[in-house]
Amino acid sequence: MKIGLDIMGGDYAPKATVLGAIAAHQNLSENQHLVLFGDKNEAIPILKEQNFNPDHFEFVHTTEVIGMGEHPTKAIVQKPNSSISVGFQMLKEGKIDAFASAGNTGAMLVGAMFSVKAIQGVLRPAISAIIPKEKGGFAILLDAGANADCKPEHLTQFGIMGSLFSKYVYQIEIPKVGLMNLGEEAEKGNLITQTTYPLLKETAQINFIGNIEGRDLFNDKADVIVCDGFTGNIILKLAESFYVLTLKRGLKDEFFDRFNYEQYGGSPILGVNAPVMIGHGISSPEAIKNMILHSKNMVESKIIERFQNAFNS
Repeated sequence: MKIGLDIMGGDYAPKATVLGAIAAHQNLSENQHLVLFGDKNEAIPILKEQNFNPDHFEFVHTTEVIGMGEHPTKAIVQKPNSSISVGFQMLKEGKIDAFASAGNTGAMLVGAMFSVKAIQGVLRPAISAIIPKEKGGFAILLDAGANADCKPEHLTQFGIMGSLFSKYVYQIEIPKVGLMNLGEEAEKGNLITQTTYPLLKETAQINFIGNIEGRDLFNDKADVIVCDGFTGNIILKLAESFYVLTLKRGLKDEFFDRFNYEQYGGSPILGVNAPVMIGHGISSPEAIKNMILHSKNMVESKIIERFQNAFNS
């Protein structure tokens, strides 16, 4: 297994990404290797500072970097030798099994769609995010920001992908799928949720439990939470703020500690033909390490093949 990492992506790159790669290496088996994309001349001194042998990694030297504020499509086209562009090219060619970056989110989405492309039958790939539950465990929320505007068919597919992901990556045998709405009744909501409800109810591939409300976000009602990317991103950013607020107020709480993004590392793009992981721009070495290990779990679970089987049938 080869996991690709963009070491130039993120606000604290390349130091945070290289240190994260070192930490992840300690958790990989002999047949699992990291391929680092970026400026090797910047990475080697960091490795030497840590007394870490560079030969543990495979390097793909690149000379360009896509900045966090650059236009995604233009950057992918105009910077073919960037760490993100080269990483996706090798992912497309099958030279790596997964690709992760804490860099430009838009460029990661565009790169995934241009290179490995959406799985046949998937209308809109989605970003998934983890929502901790008060009594332990967590739910999967999607979409978390890839698609601000959605159609009922898209939300229905999010339910299928989230259910498969929850089952095969997180070992929840029969995931409960809920539709985020402003009321529990089937007729509640806007036109999109009202139309999505019967589609989810008729989908035999999932265990649909109906509408859920914002107050159900952290309880055990649903294992998979379906919503459009606009709603999902607001939910995610609000949830992330809880952890920051507890730190600012000097509070120590096990539940809110689980909102620390570092524990999960990154958010996968579900619905493309290879594991692609997007990290937070402010990713620390710990977050980078966990993003890499999350990528490893996706490869081992064969989740891409499971998506392909579900939608190609």
